[in-house]
Amino acid sequence: MKKTSTDNIYQSPQPASPFKFDARVAAVFPDMIQRSVPGYDTIIEGIQSLSQRFVKANTHCYDLGCSLGAASLAMSRGIQADGCKVIGVDNSPSMIERSQLFIDAYRHHTPVELVCGDLQEIPLTNASMVVLNFTLQFISVDNRDAIIKKIVDGLNPGGVLILSEKIKASDDAIDNTLIDLHHDFKRANGYSELEISQKRNALENVLLPETIETHSERLLGMGFKSVDVWFKHFNFCSMMAFK
Repeated sequence: MKKTSTDNIYQSPQPASPFKFDARVAAVFPDMIQRSVPGYDTIIEGIQSLSQRFVKANTHCYDLGCSLGAASLAMSRGIQADGCKVIGVDNSPSMIERSQLFIDAYRHHTPVELVCGDLQEIPLTNASMVVLNFTLQFISVDNRDAIIKKIVDGLNPGGVLILSEKIKASDDAIDNTLIDLHHDFKRANGYSELEISQKRNALENVLLPETIETHSERLLGMGFKSVDVWFKHFNFCSMMAFK
């Protein structure tokens, strides 16, 4: 299996360009996400526990925007029911290629199928669990309602969506404080001021956060019966929504 590397993408000054999930990012993604997303391991562990509790026999589970397959593997390890399959979807060939290496290398119970494609075009059927783990934030706001409606339609009654997102606060003072705390987190994990600044510029107009209230309203409006936050650390949270 190819080794992953330390994230030094923004260590040197470079021309401004939008953030992309390309081969360069795929090669350092495990290090990048550990040093950039507070509580990421807790979310992955929670997805494993939730899959054990809610996945039903002979159903599908989807990891939409699966990157290197951490949530896919978590579901596969957690599922206790028979006859299930985890389907990981990502539109980055580099991510899918490396994800397959991880899927093949680590022990897991339920089979995982990886699909390179647009999650907006992949059919969702007979699902008992769907995960959007820091995925919706990279999709145009105009398309988010349709994606959530598609997930609702593909979930069986009682099925669950796990939605993890970087969020913004409704109050500007609180939002700025959470941003500062997140930057402190990145500094504590070894990122320089240049790296933090260049990464933030690269993500501008690419990662588009919304408030928890906006997410909740969308989920309920598209057909989920109940929604709540099960994890939050600074300006990152994970929500569960039940059909």
